[in-house]
Amino acid sequence: MPDKPTTSTSDIESVKQLQEAQGRLAAEIGKVIVGQDKIIEQLLISLLARGHCLLVGVPGLAKTLLISTLAKVLDLNFSRIQFTPDLMPSDITGTEIIEDDTTTGHKAFKFIKGPIFANIVLADEINRTPPKTQAALLQAMQEHEVTAAGTTYTLDEPFFVLATQNPIEQEGTYPLPEAQLDRFMFNLWVEYPSYEEETQIVKSTTSAYEAELQPIMTAEEILKMQNLVRRVPVADHVIDYAVGLVRKTRPGYEDAPDFIRDWVRWGAGPRASQHLIMAAKTRAILFGRPTPEIADITEMATPVLRHRLVTNFNAEAEGVDTVDIINRIIKKS
Repeated sequence: MPDKPTTSTSDIESVKQLQEAQGRLAAEIGKVIVGQDKIIEQLLISLLARGHCLLVGVPGLAKTLLISTLAKVLDLNFSRIQFTPDLMPSDITGTEIIEDDTTTGHKAFKFIKGPIFANIVLADEINRTPPKTQAALLQAMQEHEVTAAGTTYTLDEPFFVLATQNPIEQEGTYPLPEAQLDRFMFNLWVEYPSYEEETQIVKSTTSAYEAELQPIMTAEEILKMQNLVRRVPVADHVIDYAVGLVRKTRPGYEDAPDFIRDWVRWGAGPRASQHLIMAAKTRAILFGRPTPEIADITEMATPVLRHRLVTNFNAEAEGVDTVDIINRIIKKS
């Protein structure tokens, strides 16, 4: 791969179209959602990079409304699954029923598709359901297909899963294991709005105002842009930087800083490097650039790495979290 990548004229034109579409998307979503500009940008990056997102935030921050609004402006099928302790895998993927043929009197099994068969799937409070049901969703995320009674059903593309977690109430929950957390491209923390934003939220939601949303992109256009992201060239030094950044999170790596050995039990795996590059490529073209820079890697490092580092007791005792560690790694790189 050359160190100075080149891009075709048609791809450059597609980059311009995507940049224009992003502005219109932000304007449409802004009719309903106040603030959260960075979260919206990162959701779009994840979608175009064929990733999935885990959103963490306290109740009432409009996570569900944000995701359903995104589905509307992208003209995609939207499905919400409320995860509960009694939810079964078949409640997500679908189930077979016996159907009678009134003309012949024969009975046959018919597969009824579950809510996973949508373009955008909101898995609300994913940590409230047992591991068996979590695994059914995560397998569909990985394979983009569902198998029932020996028959495989392919999910419609684009396929985008957004799972939410409440960081406060953890009693009676089933936290996702690290291996399953690794399936999510991004871990996004939804923060409280500013004073001005909260004032605007209260004004708009307690009035008779109802926003009329216009679809900006279709499923076909999104698939076209996803393919464009794959073709975005990356310079060797950018890939070297991303891989080096990820490797420094591993305590056993010879070039790992001392604070990694002091605070981290397990570092990020190769999937983190892949997601860093895909996120950087997508961010570059969203900002109208034909190839990513190191600044794109550092900007995407926190959402990509935050859920992939396992800290030890020392870090907890000293009040150090994964974001602190990521920021220190970036400064050392």
